[in-house]
Amino acid sequence: MQRARIILAGVLVGTALLWAAAKGEQNAPAQRSMKYTSGSAESAGAWQKDVRSRLFQLLKMDDLIDKKDAIAFDPKELSSAGRGACRIRELEINSTTNRRIRIIVTSPASQSGPFPGVVCIGGHGSSLYSPYNEDTVGKDVAKAKSDRLYKGFGTILAERGYVTISTTVSRHEVYEEGRLLMGERLWDLIRCVDYLESMPELDRLRIGCAGLSLGGEMAMWLGAMDERIAATVSAGFLTTMDHMEQNHCMCWKFPGLRELVDFADIYSLIAPRALQCQNGMLEPISQFNVPLARKTMEEVRTIYCDLGKPENAVLDVHAGGHEIDSPRLLYFLEKHLYSNRWAEPKNIQP
Repeated sequence: MQRARIILAGVLVGTALLWAAAKGEQNAPAQRSMKYTSGSAESAGAWQKDVRSRLFQLLKMDDLIDKKDAIAFDPKELSSAGRGACRIRELEINSTTNRRIRIIVTSPASQSGPFPGVVCIGGHGSSLYSPYNEDTVGKDVAKAKSDRLYKGFGTILAERGYVTISTTVSRHEVYEEGRLLMGERLWDLIRCVDYLESMPELDRLRIGCAGLSLGGEMAMWLGAMDERIAATVSAGFLTTMDHMEQNHCMCWKFPGLRELVDFADIYSLIAPRALQCQNGMLEPISQFNVPLARKTMEEVRTIYCDLGKPENAVLDVHAGGHEIDSPRLLYFLEKHLYSNRWAEPKNIQP
């Protein structure tokens, strides 16, 4: 009898817990209401326009987009030097009418333009100089991390005839009242694209972006929200929002985001423009692991198929860890922004 009472009590408690959980799920806000579903090319384009507009509102960037052309750069050159095949400058420009940012700009020293351009984006703990090798920028502080993680990809591009630009998005402070951290980070990168377009030696139709980790996340955002970006390399980030809820910096999250989309949907805003995601086989399961990247990329490829460009969405699964795969990055950007001058490197097949 006593045992029966214990069993009955356990059943009742379990039922109550299940009911409470179900009620909680019913009361929880719906997630991913704008998930992309396969359809015609016309419906895909309309979906992209709608989601992009909603995201700009959530990011609190609408007013900046509306008055972007009225914000003068007012550039101030802080340093300039010729290093190898390129000229490098550090400048300060207006990001908004109330805030200035520092940027690094490299341009080919002797070749004739117009040149393609790439926004080079560092991750958490990065600086202006992280995407570049010490020999390019003359800064000792960048060398160790650049060599180990970023592989000096900014230097590689600069030496091969690209105009490159970099700013810092790794801070966690919100500088202007009424803004969001992610919105300010993205806006600074959009201003980098604006600055590239202002350079007479740049080809406006051949602008790309590339970054690692947080930089890979910001490359995703920039490629998705700025349609001037012709090719995007997002390294060390392709994943899901569920996965990012644990063991990660929560700076990716802001009100209304999860209710609207997942990362696959943001990446889908890049289609049919060129997209390469990079994930390493040595990434631990708690981080940006390859099986989850493959699953997410399959979602992203749906809209690329609908828009008739499935070949433009590429997952590079490489043998390393949380790092840039520089040969694949270079090949991809050469293919889509410059010229097919290089033999395709071998990698682990996705």
